[in-house]
Amino acid sequence: MQNMSIALAAIVLYLTASVRIAKPSTGNNFAGMAPRYQAIALLAAAAIAHGTVLYFTIFAANGINLGIFNTASLVSWCIGASLLLIFMWRPIDSLAIVIFPIIAVMIAVAFVFPSSHFLPPGTALGIQLHIILSLIAYGLFAIAAVQAIYLGIADYKLRHHHPSMEFMPPLPTMENVLFQLTGFAFGLLTVSLVLGSMYIADIRAQHLAHKIVFSLLAWGVFAILIVGRWRFGWRGRRAIKYVIFGFVLLALGFFGTKVVLELILHRV
Repeated sequence: MQNMSIALAAIVLYLTASVRIAKPSTGNNFAGMAPRYQAIALLAAAAIAHGTVLYFTIFAANGINLGIFNTASLVSWCIGASLLLIFMWRPIDSLAIVIFPIIAVMIAVAFVFPSSHFLPPGTALGIQLHIILSLIAYGLFAIAAVQAIYLGIADYKLRHHHPSMEFMPPLPTMENVLFQLTGFAFGLLTVSLVLGSMYIADIRAQHLAHKIVFSLLAWGVFAILIVGRWRFGWRGRRAIKYVIFGFVLLALGFFGTKVVLELILHRV
């Protein structure tokens, strides 16, 4: 019951913050705070509430529970926390008003559909670090993918002489944020893959084949994009395609395996 109350509080806070970002001119200025700082305060409270729910859900009496919906909620928390930090320094309102409501939905899904997949007792610290870095990298790539979609929409409107969406920042700013996110996430993914490779004992027994293949393919796509940006100045539609394609590969490796094992084969 307590978890349900905290989860509901997190959902309400995320949604309220999203409305505040989308319509900063509406509502009251509580504590004399500007609308943007109100949104930041609401999002910080939402992240704390969401993190509390995750702590009690994942760190269960039987061990660390990384079932598919728990993992999805944990990834969404990483996305939300990363986006909050970026939101404090960058004009990413267009991302915030889409992503934070999705995070609220993920909290509800994880609570309504509990899932179980416990890490083996005595899991090595390196594996735990690999998991943490993977989740953060995945979250940043998810934000980058949404940013790429927005960039594609803005580019299309510009090419077809349509008025741009007023809540979107200038194209160069969006592009810079996209490459900053991609570069940082790529670094984390690289470290995560290196760490994970140290603990591979039996690919078949550990059900890692598909995850490794898709993760390496995604790493290759992002590596080509970063080199292309540095060496040839790649940008625009080419960058958008690479980011989205790389994220799809990463998502297939990350969640595709869990869907097959947990929801179809019921292996926990």
